[in-house]
Amino acid sequence: MTDALDYYIAPPCLEPLQVVREDPGFWLVSKPSGLLSVPGRAPENRDSVITRLQERGGEAWAVHRLDMDTSGLLVVARDKLSLSALSRQFQQRTVSKRYQAMVYGVPQEDTGTIELPLICDWPNRPRQMVDWQQGKPSLTHWRVLERDPVHNRSLLELTPVTGRSHQLRVHLAEIGHPILGCRFYGHEDSIPAAPRLMLHAWQLAFDDPAQGTRVEGSSKSAFETLLAR
Repeated sequence: MTDALDYYIAPPCLEPLQVVREDPGFWLVSKPSGLLSVPGRAPENRDSVITRLQERGGEAWAVHRLDMDTSGLLVVARDKLSLSALSRQFQQRTVSKRYQAMVYGVPQEDTGTIELPLICDWPNRPRQMVDWQQGKPSLTHWRVLERDPVHNRSLLELTPVTGRSHQLRVHLAEIGHPILGCRFYGHEDSIPAAPRLMLHAWQLAFDDPAQGTRVEGSSKSAFETLLAR
């Protein structure tokens, strides 16, 4: 079956890909919002993290992905042995990932946990939805970093335990705090409140596939500055 997304043409991303760290077995990069993690099927969707790294020379293998609209850290394998080792860490959930998100509203609690099973909303893909019968277990921890009651928004840190598609977007929307700029799960007030999806993967930690030492990367997001204070 042909997916409707095969015909979607991503707008050009003019922002550069930042290389945070370059090791023999992997690249650690910070992806701008609007750039695909991997090339799409359409020739117009060739521009991506993978193709940009390949153009720098050598191999580049996707270990995990970020949504096109999400910015932040990605680890990319530079050979098949590293790909296998890094992929195993994601499967065993030994990789630590933390995000920052600017959300609609002001949570009363300082911290919380969201545990809602998710499944693809197939007729409306790539949207996901909560499904208590067939959905896959999905767990997200959150804490408030900053409250802005004047503009009715808050900056949260998010720690996903599982890695379902659109997990953070759906979970936050389900508790009444959609991510600003999220066109899939936002509402008439939250969608136009920001010029882009306010979600950034700002910390990533994993074991070096060759040495076994812990690698910890960070990428401070500047998306807060996009919102007028």
